[in-house]
Amino acid sequence: MKKKTRKPFNVKLFYRRTCLIIYDIISIVLASYLAILARYEFHVDTIPRYFMYPIEMFMPVNIVLTLLIFYIFRLYSSLWAFAGETELQNIILSCLLSTFVDGIGMQFFKSATYQAVPRSYHLFYMFFLVTCIFASRFSYRFFRSLKHKQKNKKNLISVMVIGAGEAGNVIIKEIVNSNFSTMVIKCVIDDDKGKWGRYIQGIKVVGGRDKIVECADIYEVDEIIVALPSASRSEIKEILEICKDTNCKLRSLPGMYQLVNGEVNVSKLRDVEVEDLLGRDPISVDMDSILGYVQGKVVLVTGGGGSIGSELCRQIATHKPKRLVIVDIYENSVYDVQQELKQKYPDLDLVVLIASVRNTNRMNYIFSKYKPHIVYHAAAHKHVPLMEDSPTEAIKNNVFGTFKTAQAAAMSGVQRFVMISTDKAVNPTNIMGASKRICEMIIQTFDKHYDTEFVAVRFGNVLGSNGSVIPLFRKQIAAGGPVTVTHPDIIRYFMTIPEAVSLVLQAGAYAKGGEIFVLDMGEPVKILTLAENLIKLSGYRVGEDIKIEFTGLRPGEKLYEELLMDEEGMRDTANKMIHIGKPIELDEQEFFCQLKELKDECQLESSNIRPLIRKIVPTYHSQT
Repeated sequence: MKKKTRKPFNVKLFYRRTCLIIYDIISIVLASYLAILARYEFHVDTIPRYFMYPIEMFMPVNIVLTLLIFYIFRLYSSLWAFAGETELQNIILSCLLSTFVDGIGMQFFKSATYQAVPRSYHLFYMFFLVTCIFASRFSYRFFRSLKHKQKNKKNLISVMVIGAGEAGNVIIKEIVNSNFSTMVIKCVIDDDKGKWGRYIQGIKVVGGRDKIVECADIYEVDEIIVALPSASRSEIKEILEICKDTNCKLRSLPGMYQLVNGEVNVSKLRDVEVEDLLGRDPISVDMDSILGYVQGKVVLVTGGGGSIGSELCRQIATHKPKRLVIVDIYENSVYDVQQELKQKYPDLDLVVLIASVRNTNRMNYIFSKYKPHIVYHAAAHKHVPLMEDSPTEAIKNNVFGTFKTAQAAAMSGVQRFVMISTDKAVNPTNIMGASKRICEMIIQTFDKHYDTEFVAVRFGNVLGSNGSVIPLFRKQIAAGGPVTVTHPDIIRYFMTIPEAVSLVLQAGAYAKGGEIFVLDMGEPVKILTLAENLIKLSGYRVGEDIKIEFTGLRPGEKLYEELLMDEEGMRDTANKMIHIGKPIELDEQEFFCQLKELKDECQLESSNIRPLIRKIVPTYHSQT
């Protein structure tokens, strides 16, 4: 048999408990005498002897029983450094039980000579005992907190909290009561006039949003916490626009669900993102229609390791597909997606394959083996300047990768093929945009000759995607600047990745074949304004702490993007955020001859394929 090892004797713990027991004995004795003294207004000479006798006679027994009660209520085993409501309740209940035992016990010493103590004695005894025990337990936490705050005094961060509701109260309470927080809350802002001048956890509500800039200056605020999880996006935007003028770092709670789930705490705070300044409420989609055509189907996603492709996989996984097949050439990113989906959806039938959409045999093999019902084609080269330097690679991957994938889908009987396109395909000025326009033409042509429903979904820039300006700006700000913007007047349409993917899935549900779906990207945003906002949200001053430099338009880049070609026209769908462009008529025989010529030129690594691309896409106007 394995011999049990004894736990080492904890001298420090034994010392602490012994001290507490001695203190509690003194407290019981003190509470007993103070109770009778208080009854007679602390005039010792007026206390009758017949009252003192039962107190003194029962006191040894009372001490033993009370210590036993304290032990049962864990007053010697709790971590008093983190004492809270539960520990306070245990103190009150144990002292109440001790008072009850004390009152019953002294009845045994009642006689003709010695009477029972006055009824008020028991109330005073309870009060003094609770006071003494509370002081011993919670004083440790108080002095420990004082010690930590004194230690962190030099590093304190002055904080303003916006929102005097339940979420704000929880955040304030946690910061105020924390022994380790380096934050000190200076004031609270709330638009409710009924709360002005009142206090939350000892912190004053100083006024409404019109006081934000003034109070940030008066209280020398370093950081602003926006605790408004139930506020609309437009309201949050208005408040953040005011906060930007304070040069304070901004943080906020993610959303209302945090409050509902009881998850509001300091750890849930996040830095305010540029997305919060878009001022647009979350885009709603018809989840039932998406579920109806994805559930129970084999879904294949190319480029599943990329920004859009990976989000497609995440959202598709929530709609209970029969099997999800992810195809990507870059193993590192797709491996991360694989591990994430395995953890979140252990019952998901997940297949991850490394393959290039440019490999005809590999794509044919994958489609013939897994027989997908729905395909989302997100694999593409998307970086505009890099594709300008390597145009043949853009054509090989985007154009002929799409051609081969679409052909494999058609031959294997795929029900629906959804290609991810871009606003840069409209009147393109770069190779990447022109290649995507050719892809749209391929999709529309294939739809006429195969049973598969081929459609394309076109949208603009997505915030935070690989190669977008937001990650670049963050790196530049972290490095101390400068932040580089190509042109002061350049504008772009923006949407969050989850929003864009939700609409892609919705558009896929609407597909009948041959459509180019155009997503409503809202109002365009100036990149300069985006850079300025990101600097301010990070707590820096534009031009002083972080400078902005203009580098000039990059190859193939234009000042603004269009979502719809003039000759396409547009009609609405059931979702006001999704529109359908009318297919453009083209000479298919000439188109396929041009594709053959383009393929031959790319295989020869021709450096001058732009004139040929212009023949295929008349709206393409190269800046090179």
